[in-house]
Amino acid sequence: MALTLPTADWQARGGLTELAEALGGDAGDARFVGGAVRDTLLGMPVADLDVATRHAPQDVLARLKVAGIRAVPTGLQHGTITAVLESGPVEVTTLRRDVATDGRHATVAFTDDWREDAARRDFTMNALYADMTGGGITDYFDGIADLRAGRVRFIGDPLRRIAEDHLRILRFFRFLARFGDVPDPEGLAACVARANDLMALSRERVADELLKLLVARSAVETVRLMQTQGIFVPVLPEIDAAQVDRFERLAAREAASGVAPDAIRRLVALVPGDALDSIGARLKLSNAQRKRLALAADTDGTGSPRALAYRIGQEGAIDRLLLSDDGEAAAAIADLSDWVRPQFPLTGGALVARGIGKGPDVARTLRHIEDQWIAEGFPDAERVAALTDAALAQRLRSSSSR
Repeated sequence: MALTLPTADWQARGGLTELAEALGGDAGDARFVGGAVRDTLLGMPVADLDVATRHAPQDVLARLKVAGIRAVPTGLQHGTITAVLESGPVEVTTLRRDVATDGRHATVAFTDDWREDAARRDFTMNALYADMTGGGITDYFDGIADLRAGRVRFIGDPLRRIAEDHLRILRFFRFLARFGDVPDPEGLAACVARANDLMALSRERVADELLKLLVARSAVETVRLMQTQGIFVPVLPEIDAAQVDRFERLAAREAASGVAPDAIRRLVALVPGDALDSIGARLKLSNAQRKRLALAADTDGTGSPRALAYRIGQEGAIDRLLLSDDGEAAAAIADLSDWVRPQFPLTGGALVARGIGKGPDVARTLRHIEDQWIAEGFPDAERVAALTDAALAQRLRSSSSR
């Protein structure tokens, strides 16, 4: 019995019916492919939509123009055109076959053979097609059986597929962490044998896959498997068994605290603190991501959770609390859940008006009073006025004793 795609919210997105008509979806000339099909079968939400079509790229452009659908040639050389619908973009790609690959890039030729297009994809669960009108599913390589079994399996010879694109090593583990239960032995063996191929990839591509993997459903088990099998050695040799143990403890504290997994926080747990700066540079993380790495890795947890959140922000405080081995992290994070950072009710101008000359003395005195205010749990303006009087009296006594 033929399998049909279950009904899902994304199928009602505005403009999809017009797109299907423009591309000849009712005639089998265009089908949904990849993640949308896979995730719908699993009952998971769908974000991005991809359509594969027999039509050549220029024909796709012409058809979309006639239909009044805006088209952006985002990857014309590789046959990809983005159809901009009222409900969002849909990538439309002409069926392809690989002509040449070097592990990083592929030269492709267009085809009208659906099986040929499916054969160049990475895993069986990603080579599923669904008719744009009736929803009938086409499965050339038993991807549905693998999906049901939680099995991430390469299409064809795993070593050949990795040679075509080295990133498939990391994708194998990311998909295992997200969808899998046990690794396909042949695929795992190929990834282990070709792990050094990861060194040929751009660090941006490595970082993108790694950060996605770290927050997947079975990230802890998968990361431990990668570490024991030597997968990290070519790109992140700093990750050892002790760091994976720390990563596991962080994941457990996140779950206990009701905090969503976070890739940057988890990366801090996974690598030694003294290597974070170099790893951030090696992976070419953004400046904001690298700043957060450094902030989260700082072990200074002086004062209450609210004092920490006041000084470094709520996100930074939660990172540090979760990364510490403090068994009270869950309670501390709960204390921050509805807390709003207060405004310090004293300014440098107010101190100048009280007689402190402009310059470093103002900043030092202001910082001293603010530190006391934080330590006392952010009391009201009346208490700040008393702290200010005391600080100024102390300055006067110090000046008189000189």
